[in-house]
Amino acid sequence: MEKTMCTVTIGEETRQYEAGTTYREIAQEFQHLYAHPIVLVYVNKYRLQELNKKVKKDCELGFITTADYIGHQTYKRSMCLLLVKAVHNVGGYDHVERVRIHFSVSRGYYCTVEGDVTVDEAFLRKVEARMHELVKEEVPILKRSVHTNDAIELFRRHGMHDKEHLFEYRRVSRVNIYSIKKFEDYYYGYMVPDTGYLKYFSLHLYEGGFVIQMPVMSRPDVVPPFEPYQKLFQVLRESVAWGDQQGIDTVGALNDVVTNDNMQEVVLVQEAHQERKIGEIAKMIADRPDVKFILIAGPSSSGKTTFSHRLSIQLRVNGLMPHPIAVDNFFVDREKTPRDANGDFDFECLEAIDVDLFNQDMQALLNGEEVYLPVFDFKAGKQNRSTKPKKLGKNDILVIEGIHCLNPKLTEMLDDANKFKIYISALTQLNVDEHNRIPSTDGRLIRRIVRDARTRGNSAQRTIAMWRSVRRGEEANIFPYQEEADVMFNSSLLYELAVLKQYVEPLLFSVDKDSAEYAEAKRLLKFFDYFVGIGSDFVPENSLLREFIGGGCFQV
Repeated sequence: MEKTMCTVTIGEETRQYEAGTTYREIAQEFQHLYAHPIVLVYVNKYRLQELNKKVKKDCELGFITTADYIGHQTYKRSMCLLLVKAVHNVGGYDHVERVRIHFSVSRGYYCTVEGDVTVDEAFLRKVEARMHELVKEEVPILKRSVHTNDAIELFRRHGMHDKEHLFEYRRVSRVNIYSIKKFEDYYYGYMVPDTGYLKYFSLHLYEGGFVIQMPVMSRPDVVPPFEPYQKLFQVLRESVAWGDQQGIDTVGALNDVVTNDNMQEVVLVQEAHQERKIGEIAKMIADRPDVKFILIAGPSSSGKTTFSHRLSIQLRVNGLMPHPIAVDNFFVDREKTPRDANGDFDFECLEAIDVDLFNQDMQALLNGEEVYLPVFDFKAGKQNRSTKPKKLGKNDILVIEGIHCLNPKLTEMLDDANKFKIYISALTQLNVDEHNRIPSTDGRLIRRIVRDARTRGNSAQRTIAMWRSVRRGEEANIFPYQEEADVMFNSSLLYELAVLKQYVEPLLFSVDKDSAEYAEAKRLLKFFDYFVGIGSDFVPENSLLREFIGGGCFQV
């Protein structure tokens, strides 16, 4: 029988391969050209495929390594499967009730184990040794497709009730199940071909559980030191405990609430919980009479604007008179703005702010002087002075918002006793299931897609295209200073993704299938298949969510 040959183009090179050749076999021929392992391929530019898939016809291939964003996520996802398998091997399937992968800590994931096991240093070293054994064996990570009903029954038998509930709401007819040596699990996204790819990790006992530490994307073959942010960890753990208390820890649990409970009451409880937190922060500020500057910073789409308004109301309840100040008004004139490596204006670096003027004006206000604060003309790129002076009275307090507000250099001339620093972020406490995290970055990206379409007329494709740059700015200018905060506030709401679903899905469907952003849009659309959507009628006008979906009482 004559062989069917396929023409495969890789970069500038074209080769012939027999139909049925795996992408992995082809990748191995080109691996020497890449510094890091190839883990996935793009077929015809935008169709993402695992390496075990086979060539069927003429195509163009692009390789994805662990140094690429999607490849890095694939590495971490595969590492979770390896970890859960090893924990069950060491603890025993009859003794380990469940392994929960909660949220990011340091450069890894915080995990807990429930059941008749003691997670101590000895246990952790056995798990780590078992993982290294499986890596050395290069065990294939197999995938099989089963009917959704069969998947539900499978996970019921395995005691994975979170996945059982998850798939009861899936409309697709089939589910992909991954396995290592007959240990089966479900994962949202692609996997590496075998355990031999998963060489770099370390396990660290931490706060009643442990952290699996993994490489960062820029150095995919180096495990960084374990350096947890204690304040951030406590906020995340508190948020998880709140979700557990409400019985909403996974998407399946949220869907149960949406379909069976009084959703209006559920929404109001979540909103009341946030309002209580904001009130507690305002009371902390009021109890420190020397505080005159409230400094608020956080990454994109954290809800900083609405939070500032709601905090201001609570400050007034406590007898203070808040005044908003935007650090952006202290931008230097456009011609003095630094440029980045591409020659573009870098508006996110600290040097784009007139730090000396900011400190001088704030100190003058603190001294009781009248100050004509700057007002930046963004169209002209010029800094002007306000025509109305500002002067602080006895109970006046400034609420200052900007990406650099936690950076000590921004307020280096001001006494720390006069400052109260707040870090706000949407720290997603809800996960798809116990082994599949919903990254906080996904929650913020979804918020931003919805808001940008409503307020700026931006397409989802444009927002997705910009997101990597936004994230780089956050990594450089916000995250390194989050532990400087006096208090952290989590703006994420347990129910919000069920509401955002109806707003974001039409925007994601509009992304061009031939664009570089399509793979990300497709991933998010698949993600929302897990959710039962709800309307926004129950969302209060002062909700942080209104900053993104509209209809809020604080919007201009």
